[in-house]
Amino acid sequence: MEKRAIIVGASSGIGLEVARLLLADGWQVGVAARREERLMALKAEAPEHVEVMTIDITQPDADERLMTLIERLGGMDLYFHVSGIGKQNRTLEPAIELRTIETNALGFTRMVGAAYRYFAERGEGHIAAISSIAGTKGLGPAPAYSATKALQANYLEALEQLAHQRGLAIHFTDIRPGFVDTALLSDGFPYPMLMRPEAVARDIIHSIKKRRHVRIIDWRYRILTAVWRLIPRCIWRKIKL
Repeated sequence: MEKRAIIVGASSGIGLEVARLLLADGWQVGVAARREERLMALKAEAPEHVEVMTIDITQPDADERLMTLIERLGGMDLYFHVSGIGKQNRTLEPAIELRTIETNALGFTRMVGAAYRYFAERGEGHIAAISSIAGTKGLGPAPAYSATKALQANYLEALEQLAHQRGLAIHFTDIRPGFVDTALLSDGFPYPMLMRPEAVARDIIHSIKKRRHVRIIDWRYRILTAVWRLIPRCIWRKIKL
């Protein structure tokens, strides 16, 4: 049976690489992002298997546009949410903080909530989303980013509990990568332990197929976050990042 996936945030980086892997695996794929020209380039690679929709997740009509894309695709078995922004903001510039909240919190909730309601009516489905290891602790260099990533992880966990209580066969996969070499990290800062988006995408596909609940990508980041969790707040606040 042909499977159908929708990826929101598929114009570049991780989303684009996951879309290509799903297409290679025989999926029908709906892709959405703000930049239509990049989506159309992907459609040109597999015109019979790709549907395109321009969606800005910060706009009130984004969930309606998602439903339109689902209809065009002929249904949805997997919703994969990649859209997000992040930036270091040590001076706490209001525009950066509020834009991050608008995208990573409000936009995320709007889209994942819409996908959940669709699957709840259908009775089954799979929601996967990119959160981040940044949600493990409050990170001083990026306050809004780390806070919204914690929100995303908790929101997915809450929906998983809600679906279970309702007897719905909806699966959830919370993907938590560390630093990935994408446009999100193009600010000139020398980020350590950078991962290639192609390798991250392969790990994501494997995690989705295995229906993993939480996946921290790369053993180095699994060790790092485990150590972070052990650090008490009285010490954490003194650590320079």
